[in-house]
Amino acid sequence: MTQALEQAISHRQHRHWLSRLASRQVFWVVLAAVIACIILSVATDTFATERNLFNVTRNFAFVGIVALGMTAVIASGEIDLSVGSTIVLTAIVTGTVMTAGYPFWIAAAAALGAALLVGAINGVLIAYAGMPSFVVTLGMLSIARSLAMVLSDNKMIWEFGPDHEFLLWLGGGSSFGLPHPLVVMIVLTLITGFAFQWTRWGQHMFAIGGNERAATATGIPVKPLKVSVFMFSAFTAGVTGILEVGWLGGVTTNLGQGMELTVIAAAVIGGANLAGGVGSAFGAVVGALLIEVIRNSLILLGISTFWQGTFVGCFIVVAVALDRIRSFRSAE
Repeated sequence: MTQALEQAISHRQHRHWLSRLASRQVFWVVLAAVIACIILSVATDTFATERNLFNVTRNFAFVGIVALGMTAVIASGEIDLSVGSTIVLTAIVTGTVMTAGYPFWIAAAAALGAALLVGAINGVLIAYAGMPSFVVTLGMLSIARSLAMVLSDNKMIWEFGPDHEFLLWLGGGSSFGLPHPLVVMIVLTLITGFAFQWTRWGQHMFAIGGNERAATATGIPVKPLKVSVFMFSAFTAGVTGILEVGWLGGVTTNLGQGMELTVIAAAVIGGANLAGGVGSAFGAVVGALLIEVIRNSLILLGISTFWQGTFVGCFIVVAVALDRIRSFRSAE
């Protein structure tokens, strides 16, 4: 009797664990990515090659890094439309400073400083001036790209001074078979995941996104925290801008154009709720991976990449629709 009871309890716990796993959006995104990879490996001779997998992991890392910052912004109940322009601004700052003969570390510090300034301006206008994040970051989208054009005189930069080879190695090289952007993304994902789950910063961020008035009433420093969230988003865009310069071996002012939609899509597909209060670092990375697998599959299957926007847009709508359905069920 006791053994039968223990088996029944164990079976019930097992079912409960499977039910919780199946209810998580990130589980289905991972499953979709795995299925897509299997199908592409069977349908094409090029997807599972070492070179293509290297390109896929490197390319999705760029989106994944920025998606970490975007997830934080969305989880706090806001949106950041300026990440693409922040990428190009930091890339241009990096190229300009290195072309002037300064070492990489000075150029990287200047670029990240510019990115953090963009994030701070966004955060102050949103948190302290009470302006909508959509309006502020949309304006910054134009301002940051315009500043990049002014700084570079709208010309391509491809010579990076004495640390030219180091920059190319950092953005386009690899260590232990892993592209450096992927290594950076993994490190940032671990740090971000820890910050989301185990620090007051992360807990307060989700509290603000869930109910800002209640968070204010409980004494959470809402305004400074919002500024820090936008600075974190800009920081991830800045890191991506530096890495992309090294990968491309040059930079023009059209870099990062349209990146905002892809990054928001990665965050939402990964489980971030546009209403705020929900999101995870792992989900952001998985969402970025699925988008890159889709983009890569379009190329390998001979389908025009013009369809990429259609697929990404559909995934956003489906992800939000599923989230709404879960919300309605939980409210019943």
